[in-house]
Amino acid sequence: MRTFAATLLSIALSALAAAQTSSHFDGHAWWDYIKVIADDKMEGRDTGSRGERAAEEYAVEQMKKAGLEPAGTNGFYQPVRFVSRQIDEKACSLTLVHDGKRESLVLGDDALITTRIIPAPEVKAPLVFVGYGLKVPEKNYDDFAGVDVKGKIVVIFSGSSSDIPGPLAAHYQTLLERWKVLRAAGAVGIVSLINPASMDIPWSRISLNRTHPSMDLDYPEFNETDGAQLYVVVNPASGEKFFAGSGHTFAEIAELGKDRKPLPHFPLAVSLEAKTKVETQKVESANLVGKLTGSDPALKNEYVVLSAHIDHVGIGAPINGDNIYNGAMDDGSGSALLMDEAAAFKKMPEKLRRSILFVFVTAEEKGLLGSKYFAAHPTVPPKSIVADVNVDMFLPIVPLKVLRVLGLDDSDLGDRAREIAKAENVQVQPDPEPLRNLFVRSDQYNFIRHGVPSIIMSVGSEPNSPEQKIFKDWLTNRYHAPSDDLNQPIDFEAAAKYEEIIRSMLINVANDDHRPQWKQDSFFHRYAEGN
Repeated sequence: MRTFAATLLSIALSALAAAQTSSHFDGHAWWDYIKVIADDKMEGRDTGSRGERAAEEYAVEQMKKAGLEPAGTNGFYQPVRFVSRQIDEKACSLTLVHDGKRESLVLGDDALITTRIIPAPEVKAPLVFVGYGLKVPEKNYDDFAGVDVKGKIVVIFSGSSSDIPGPLAAHYQTLLERWKVLRAAGAVGIVSLINPASMDIPWSRISLNRTHPSMDLDYPEFNETDGAQLYVVVNPASGEKFFAGSGHTFAEIAELGKDRKPLPHFPLAVSLEAKTKVETQKVESANLVGKLTGSDPALKNEYVVLSAHIDHVGIGAPINGDNIYNGAMDDGSGSALLMDEAAAFKKMPEKLRRSILFVFVTAEEKGLLGSKYFAAHPTVPPKSIVADVNVDMFLPIVPLKVLRVLGLDDSDLGDRAREIAKAENVQVQPDPEPLRNLFVRSDQYNFIRHGVPSIIMSVGSEPNSPEQKIFKDWLTNRYHAPSDDLNQPIDFEAAAKYEEIIRSMLINVANDDHRPQWKQDSFFHRYAEGN
């Protein structure tokens, strides 16, 4: 068995060799792909839409040009079925009741009813505040200890205690894990109070497209919220309404939550009444899968996945007269990278021992649904997938001096990333913003849940730097907005360097004698043990 030191030496040498020949990309070819898939003609690539189908046809055409083999269930395609849910807001209402007095909440201004679960037509229940609403056995942490939530709607403050490591906290904040606990405790619904300190975009933008359809996979095996009757998200500006008469204030809770401090738990003096109406319809879309076959007689039957999502949010409410949400960076950037990497391998072939799967997933914006389906039903034998390198909104809008790596210390993919980045004179940074739960908010998470070591990397910045402000401004003004389009500043050198790092990672994993491994002290190691 190879020693750890020898493995690191191999990583360093392969990274150095890649760095010495960093001429595979110029950033402009990558941008040319984005010009097509983020064009207004693609209409924002909503899941199952005409625009998404056109973008997928273009991606298939590029995979063919690059010489990739089809690896879906129907050529390059893996069809996936969905059910679409659209709230009929005119037929809906939310009302707080306190001492017999009724206060109507204004949908859109005060709160919104999310269709991530199918709401019951009518719900009447008392409210109880349960802090972060988490149960984390690994840390003996339980927000429900001694709290009666049976038959009640729990009110949670988004985020987690600083006692809980970021990846662990992110995992237990997923709807699947949260509802397991709530269902066992007898709760009937969730009211989520947004932490003002962790908002990606202002409430006005969150609210703007609240009636846009959500989706779920149309297969019984993926029903994760059975028994849930209501899920409400509250504008922080209206948070105080829920604490009236409780002896506590939202301002008090937000101040504690800003620094991830412990939160109290207590019954609220108000109850909630809801009336809802949801319209549903069936939708079909597809993941795309192309294969670059390896050369080793045995290892070519193992696969390194390079993934990105090709969907975005489509056409929505206009902002400054523009209603097409192009998704150039989210995730046209990742889809274009897959195309550019495939083209580069054809132009400058590299002997690869393992095979590489180029996976364009659908419905990421609907809740990581396309990758959820692919990870559960891969188009290759499940145990043959050795790693997932996911690319989502890597944002080359500043020079690439810092590489942010989520999952950095969970598997030896993080060690490889460190060495490869070092060879490119790039500093590596772990998740600097655990409150945002980024580790579970893109498609790598579904591979992780099936035991596959995974990593996602993006252009980062030093804390309190001008670059950090540029990223913050981008999120505030362009994330999930029509302005994430072709008219935005791009650092082409940063894009090229990032692509080189991804290529080096693929080559490193494809050619190593050994598969990537979870680290023994990683929480996610348990998924490998279960497979």
